[in-house]
Amino acid sequence: MGERYETGVIVVGTGFSGLGMAIQLRKAGRSDFVVLEKAQDVGGTWRDNTYPGCACDVQSHMYSFSFEQNPDWTRSFSPQPEIWDYLRRVTEKYGVRDHIRFGVEMVSARWDADAGRWHLLARNGDEYVAKYVVSGMGALHIPLIPELLGLPDFKGRTFHSADWDHDYDLRGKRVAVIGTGASSIQFVPQIAPQVAELTVFQRTPPWIMPKPDHAMPEWTKRLFRLLPGAQRLYRDAIYWMLEARAIGFNGRPGVMKAGEWIARRHMARQIKDSALRRKLTPDYTMGCKRVLVSNDYYPALARQNVHVVTEGVTHVREHSVIAADGTEHQVDAIIFGTGFHVTDAFDELDVIGLEDKNLAKEWQQRGMQTHKGITVSGFPNLFFLLGPNTGLGHNSVVFMIESQIRYVADAIGLVERNEAQALNVRPEVQDSFNEQVQHKLSKGVWTQGGCKSWYMDAAGVNRTVWPGFTWRYWLETRKVDPADFELIR
Repeated sequence: MGERYETGVIVVGTGFSGLGMAIQLRKAGRSDFVVLEKAQDVGGTWRDNTYPGCACDVQSHMYSFSFEQNPDWTRSFSPQPEIWDYLRRVTEKYGVRDHIRFGVEMVSARWDADAGRWHLLARNGDEYVAKYVVSGMGALHIPLIPELLGLPDFKGRTFHSADWDHDYDLRGKRVAVIGTGASSIQFVPQIAPQVAELTVFQRTPPWIMPKPDHAMPEWTKRLFRLLPGAQRLYRDAIYWMLEARAIGFNGRPGVMKAGEWIARRHMARQIKDSALRRKLTPDYTMGCKRVLVSNDYYPALARQNVHVVTEGVTHVREHSVIAADGTEHQVDAIIFGTGFHVTDAFDELDVIGLEDKNLAKEWQQRGMQTHKGITVSGFPNLFFLLGPNTGLGHNSVVFMIESQIRYVADAIGLVERNEAQALNVRPEVQDSFNEQVQHKLSKGVWTQGGCKSWYMDAAGVNRTVWPGFTWRYWLETRKVDPADFELIR
């Protein structure tokens, strides 16, 4: 038997979501909360992903907390170590570290209707009891490794980009990279000059735009330090520039044609081989899959020692990878850039709500459904940050997180002000929200664009992306509408 801890609020995870929630609770004057973190440091995805070239593909002056601007970003798109360092500084500055329990992984949560409390069980046997639970786990944390025939027999080294093996020296090795998503286009240019031979297995080519990255001049850093308002203006300009892209994603694919023209020109400038260009040109509308940004990926693929294979992988042998056309590629290492479990990320969670409702089973049967991506009917006082249909293809998710942490704090306040035990979103309200979201998504590029993407669940329904402008989401989450909820006395 482990220890038992009682508190007011349990927050799970210490990425942008979990830390943001903890800071919001402190601002609301609460100290009765704990943050559970399975690792030994804060940072979430920015702690875990340490692959070469790891950086954000949203400008750092926007991909950061509005209440904690950093004038010292070295680049417009900052690398992973800088973002991780920023999160650790935020943790210290806002006095959150004392609330964090490191090395504690949540394995189950049960709602006790009589006591009006959640009981969370940790892997080490400890129990945490609280009135409210906020999940800041995010969807991009369980690496997806395809089940390839023969993979267990492979004699070389294998690892996923999110679990990079820094002890393995790639110099002079023959390396296979499987997958060409957001991570691969960052690490491929870094490793291509080191390896003897690099074979990139591409299932679907991504649309890649030029990356407007640059070092931040010293004078701008000084200006932002002296005049925080100047940095706010700079941030606002980035926000509205990114926000404009939502028009093309949501029912106006014609706008994407301009983006496709830029992307094609970008490729033509960097790749002279017409056969390689054909392999790398997508056959679906831009935006259907995540649009990527890079200035060095195409030049890396054009190198003499790099080969792009589009036939797909059928199986793996002891020292080689076999493509669908039967060709055998001798390799010493396989690196998976195959992304994460997204629409099934919560399948492993054992969360039991009212009347023994099992969250994973509910979502498997009906698809992941929430109200505003935050609350779930039948699961009182349980809140999700960056939950279903609040991810973005065009702007910074930190903006969404800030809207959500304010909403959660307001919801907790609603319960407390009414001296209630809990709030539970009304099922008809949740159904109405999902109908609206799916109706909008049906017109969007993710549904109409002619591709399969990780935005879709097994039934082909988009459970990932918010359709439309983020300022609309901000408006919808500014205040909790008491009519949306049943207050449990």
